[in-house]
This record gives sequence, C-alpha cells and structure tokens, in this order.
Amino acid sequence: MMRSLLVTVAALALSACATTVAEPVAPQVAADVPPSLPAGERAAPDGMRWLYASGEAAGASIQTWRQLADYAIAVSRQRKVPQSVPMGLPDVQGGIGTPSCVAADGTMKPFAAVFDVDETVLLNNGYEYWAAYSGKPFVPEEWAQWADGGAGIAAPVPGAVTGLRRLREAGITVIFNTNRNSENAAGTAAAIEAVGAGPAVHLDNLFLRGDDAMGSRKDGRRATIAERFCVIALAGDNLGDFADVFNADEDAIQARRAMVARGEYAQLWGNGWFLMPNPVYGAWQKGSLDEVFPPETRWMPSDASTAPNIMNESE
Repeated sequence: MMRSLLVTVAALALSACATTVAEPVAPQVAADVPPSLPAGERAAPDGMRWLYASGEAAGASIQTWRQLADYAIAVSRQRKVPQSVPMGLPDVQGGIGTPSCVAADGTMKPFAAVFDVDETVLLNNGYEYWAAYSGKPFVPEEWAQWADGGAGIAAPVPGAVTGLRRLREAGITVIFNTNRNSENAAGTAAAIEAVGAGPAVHLDNLFLRGDDAMGSRKDGRRATIAERFCVIALAGDNLGDFADVFNADEDAIQARRAMVARGEYAQLWGNGWFLMPNPVYGAWQKGSLDEVFPPETRWMPSDASTAPNIMNESE
C-alpha cells in the first residue's frame, strides 16, 4: 500500500508537465487515491509547494524584484539618451528589435517597465488550490471565474508591491501585459489593485489577450506600448513575456534553451530582462527524458538495469 501511495504522489507531481496552454493548468489526480485520504491531505504537486509555500521562492522573488527596481531606476537617472530594452519587435538587422525612445516629434518618450501579471505580480494561489484539490484538467470556464472573482484571494508575488512602488516613485510608468482575456479586464484590474500593485486601467497601462489579433503572442502589444513609452525593463515568468521568438517552436527544447543561454540574449538577463521563477506551469512543460538529457549527458552506474525500478519490484 505504501509503495502504491508513493507512486500515486509521484504521478501527481509529474502530471503538471503535460500541457503548454498559457494559463495555469490543473494536475491530474490518480484514480486510485485511497478514498480514506481526504483531498486536502493529499500531497500538493512539488512545483506548487515550492512556488506558493516555500521561503526559497519568496527569497528568489524578492531578490529579482529588488534587482529589477535597482536596474530600472539607475537607467532612468543616466545622463545620456536612453535606449529601450529589446522587446521582440521587427528589426531591420534581424533579432529582437530595440524600439526608439524618441517620439516622432523629437521629444523623449516617458520611461516605462512592462510586467506580466500571473506569477509575476500576483500569485494565483486560489485557482491553483482548486486545480490541485479537484484534480481536473484545465477548464476555461473555471479559469474565467477565477480571473473575474479572484480579487482579495490572490496574493502579491513577494517583492512586487515594494518594487512597483519604487518604480513609480522614480517616475517610471508601470505597465501590465498579460495573457488574461480582455473579457476579464475588470476582474484582472481588481486583482492587481487588491494586492497593492495598482492602479491598472485597461488599454492605458493594462493590456490583455484579445486587445489585438495576435492571440497569446505579445509582440503586437509590446509594439503598441513602445509607441508611447521608452521601455527600460521587462519582467515575466515565461520567455514569451520577453519575445515571441522564444516560443515559436516549443518542441525544440534544447535549441530553445541554447537560444536563451548564449549570445546576445544571454546578455539581457538581469540587464533589462528579469525572469520570475514559476515551476508550476508554462511553455517549458514539454520534454521526454531523451529530449531533456542529450546523449552526452546521460549516466548510469555500472550495475544498473535499464528497466525502471518499478518494473523490477514486486507489489
């Protein structure tokens, strides 16, 4: 029985890696969970335990927010013509374009920092509790209910409120660019303001999926923002929060990682781009063992069987 329970818990933790939808997704709960074990006493998926309950996650988030605010404020005070951070926009030289900070009339655009919302500014702890408790797959109607009514339950990401306050006090406009649907604009603005991260006004400093024809891709919204502002910092929990090119081929797992970790893109992390930790959901949720571990990285002890342990043990 104990071995069966351990396998069930492992299945719970792994199940959250089965989809690439943009919104939070529910882990699958194994059908053979003992009925005597109340749902609330089942082990939460590892990613949820880390993100929503651990001190380590809080520390990492506070650290990132402090670095972001320090960086953006320093850039805003430089005595030279400012330069926008690369934003995934068309570039005549290729790559991910850097919009001009000079308006058509020759004046300087005001500074801004652009943020994803979910698991960057606020935590969807209420929705994720329901996802883990129910074990249901992602249900758009339920997510819409949460997006409309989660204000007062969702918590701020540790460090976010202080970081945003510092930016605003320095004269840097705070802009939210999220893949929550435009139909949920009022609920999204209410949730942002309820955690102390507001104000958030749709189509002014809050942009959502449905505001243009690009769906969950954010480059179009970033272009709209760049027309009005000199964006000196971007932050999010998914690579698509920085440039759509990273999520153009989510099946190319090792190539996607290499793109991030090498060359010009690698120079941007902590230098205009700031990534928030999110092990619960995202575009990273793909990858077989062979895809995650290239041949040159694989190792086994000399006496190991190639069959999984579960196949070598009797019940």
